[in-house]
Amino acid sequence: QVQLVESGGGLVQPGESLRVSCAAPGFSLDYFAVGWFRQAPGKEREGVSCIIPSGDSTYYTDSVKGRFTISRDNAKDTVYLQMNSLKPEDTAVYYCAAPVSCVPGAPTELTFTIESSWGQGTQVTVSS
Repeated sequence: QVQLVESGGGLVQPGESLRVSCAAPGFSLDYFAVGWFRQAPGKEREGVSCIIPSGDSTYYTDSVKGRFTISRDNAKDTVYLQMNSLKPEDTAVYYCAAPVSCVPGAPTELTFTIESSWGQGTQVTVSS
């Protein structure tokens, strides 16, 4: 299984930005679709975004469309989630997972599978 390491979380005020990263030290993510999920206290884990191996197609859950951007640098085996205009409701632990099923436009666009590996998570807190 691939080892994933998230970083970049923190405490920001509403309207500010953060970029979280998902790295796979010593492992190539080139052929894996990668997803970002989040879980807030007392809530179920939610799929946020995903990106296919080539980076040409992406998915975003409705609540983050227009504010979050997922990207990948296969040379660095790293996937990024740029989060702009953050809101208090974005507060959660953010996890990356790979491989995932990432099929933008399909009835179910992002799901994790039994083969998915997960990082340890990074806390994002949006508060004034």
